[in-house]
Amino acid sequence: MTRVSESVAALVGHDIEVVTLAQCAERLGVPRTRVSQMIKQGQLLGVREGDRWIVPAAFLTDDGVVKGLPGTISLLRDGGYADGEILRWLFADDESLPGMPIDALRSDRGREVKRRAQAMAF
Repeated sequence: MTRVSESVAALVGHDIEVVTLAQCAERLGVPRTRVSQMIKQGQLLGVREGDRWIVPAAFLTDDGVVKGLPGTISLLRDGGYADGEILRWLFADDESLPGMPIDALRSDRGREVKRRAQAMAF
């Protein structure tokens, strides 16, 4: 079950659906510890909410993590962006895409997203 998170909404400027680490692990078919490891390694972004972590539901598909998301996160981290800034960027409207970068990644337009991320990071 997904829900809207106020702490994530405050970061990105609008409501988005989120899942807990346990829900994320269940959807990915991996142990919860693996999801924590994926966040630490930059394959996913999570947000601390109270005493637990949550993950934007848009980062997940029926097949796993959205294709191109880990590479985009790594690219922006290497460019000096903090996780909160990356999250904000992924959910911000970009007229040149058009839409949000996360939507472009979900619709298999990762090359366009990575080009914009490279331009921002360097």
